Amino acid sequence: MFLSILKGKIHRATVTDADIFYEGSVTIDRDLMDAAGILPGEKVLAANLTNGARIETYAMEGERGSGVICMNGGAALHAKKGHLVILMVFSLMTPEEAKTHKPKVINVDEKNRPKKN
Repeated sequence: MFLSILKGKIHRATVTDADIFYEGSVTIDRDLMDAAGILPGEKVLAANLTNGARIETYAMEGERGSGVICMNGGAALHAKKGHLVILMVFSLMTPEEAKTHKPKVINVDEKNRPKKN
């Protein structure tokens, strides 16, 4: 049996842009992707703290150090510039693996820079 366990999360990121005309995805600053263990093309669950929407999309690499969190395509209908979101990725693990797994959780400030914990 496998369990779907949180692998990584970017907590309380601010959406910097929304582009309805782009072909679907969420563009994420590559530094944030690396810190949270998110790979390009990986499925992302986006939970919007501003309006309550929860959508699934996939990660697209944004410019390093830019702080970009851009909702693209249909995702742009669920999160607008200035909204706060949580971006999460999950991994399948055995119960034994899940017991020792530690997700990579990145808390960010209002400019999407990692906070020191």
